[in-house]
Amino acid sequence: MRWNSPGTLVGGAAVVAAAVTLTALAWPDATPPDHSGPAGTTEASSARSDTRPAAPTTSSGALSKPPSTVPSVRQFEAARGSGWRPGGNSGVVIAKNSEKLADEGKLIAKELKIDYRGAVAAKAGDVELALESGKQAGPESYTLTARDGRVKIAGPDEAGVFYGTRTLKQSVRADGAIPEGVIRDQPDRPQRGLNLDIARKYYTPGWIESRLREMADLKLNQLGLHFSDDQGFRIASDTHPEIVSQQHLTKAEVQKIIALAGQLHIQIVPEIDSPGHLGAVMAPHPELQLRDVNGNATRGAIDISQPAAAKIVDDLLREYDTLFPGPYWHIGADEYQALVVSNPEASFPQLAAAARKKYGANAKVQDLTTGWMNDRAAVVGAKKRDVSAWNDGFFPGGVVKADQNLQVDYWTGKEIGARPPLDYLREGRSVINLNDEFLYYVLGQPNDFVYPTGQRIYDQWTPFVLRGTKPVPQKYSKQILGARFAVWGDIASAQTQDQVAAGIRLPLAALSQKVWNPVKPDLSWAQFKALANKVA
Repeated sequence: MRWNSPGTLVGGAAVVAAAVTLTALAWPDATPPDHSGPAGTTEASSARSDTRPAAPTTSSGALSKPPSTVPSVRQFEAARGSGWRPGGNSGVVIAKNSEKLADEGKLIAKELKIDYRGAVAAKAGDVELALESGKQAGPESYTLTARDGRVKIAGPDEAGVFYGTRTLKQSVRADGAIPEGVIRDQPDRPQRGLNLDIARKYYTPGWIESRLREMADLKLNQLGLHFSDDQGFRIASDTHPEIVSQQHLTKAEVQKIIALAGQLHIQIVPEIDSPGHLGAVMAPHPELQLRDVNGNATRGAIDISQPAAAKIVDDLLREYDTLFPGPYWHIGADEYQALVVSNPEASFPQLAAAARKKYGANAKVQDLTTGWMNDRAAVVGAKKRDVSAWNDGFFPGGVVKADQNLQVDYWTGKEIGARPPLDYLREGRSVINLNDEFLYYVLGQPNDFVYPTGQRIYDQWTPFVLRGTKPVPQKYSKQILGARFAVWGDIASAQTQDQVAAGIRLPLAALSQKVWNPVKPDLSWAQFKALANKVA
């Protein structure tokens, strides 16, 4: 997780897609495959020499150009026409049997400063939202058609239609209009987001809500909340109020955040890390502190040989399992300090004895730790959630194996004994990319961390670059579910929350481009940065 530290013509139209030169480092192959594009469509490079997005032409004799959006759309079928722009008579309407889209309709109407008229027939100048099933279309896919002074955004699910409204909003903000033609769009990766350490640095509810709105416009769909660590426990607790930090989020504030996230089609991924990083939980319970053979306390580590250790962590997991209703949970499992010594069995004899008692004569401390991870996963996985853990919580060999259903959040290869990404991929595991070389924003920049830039992500990183700068083979593409950009509060006072917001804005935009559209970006970094600033 982080270091312990203080145009081709088709039937009279044109199908246009983006492409620009990117270093061979980022793309393991010269032409990255499209894993999830709509069936029956193709992507071709634009023939124009100036690759900057342009406003749709007002001349009906020229073909339109792709919309100016971050991330760029996957496929655009150009047409002749002036496109659509909001006017005095424009409104947003909801198609028949699509009443679930009312929230999406009200939001885009407010943003475009036009009327919301609800479930009535569309007329000239209107934007119509519709739920329509499509062949092999994913739930986050949509089709946006701008024709004859009208716009229709249709998709099989509310999320896809919502993303279509983000495309419309950005295009109007950038160029005043959405170009004439048809957009067919959907993400390359299903998990796309921001990971936020609110344990070591407190962020206000309003600040978190602002990040959600920014994420939604970038078509990001996950917010990871790491709310327990050595330095703080930041959400109110009914089962163990004694562990909660003075500055914390109330459950009502969290519920408001969850509700807004739901409206913006963002899932919250809660994380209570264990068996390491539990200092705040153990502060009022010093008897649970892990101690070595000489009686020395091990920072942040709970003594997993004690039944009371599992009880307090499971109390918390069950409590927040109710608070967070989404499909994801993160159980941490990284940096358990009992396993960084040369001989864990000699240093922590109580753990070694517990391992043998539970798992047999050949079991070691790593087996007890793996069993702990599996047991915590079973607690939050009871509701059939997708449960993930940090990559350094998965150990090779041993008599106890990590649950095969656990997803791997791969963050580093720098930790002692860290395994390369291919180890997990060859085991058939699903992996989420949190590469600390590109995607780690560590406050204060300790341990040789440097604040990542949007340009470096944009120019050198793809979801295949899981560790360091070297991509894994594309044959593992389906196992790489996506990526999150992570903010860690190692030195909490190093930046204000407003400085954090400013520092992560362009990196998040660059990430969104790379997890949404798998082809090489059409814009240079300078052009992309200018567009990101324009549509923000």
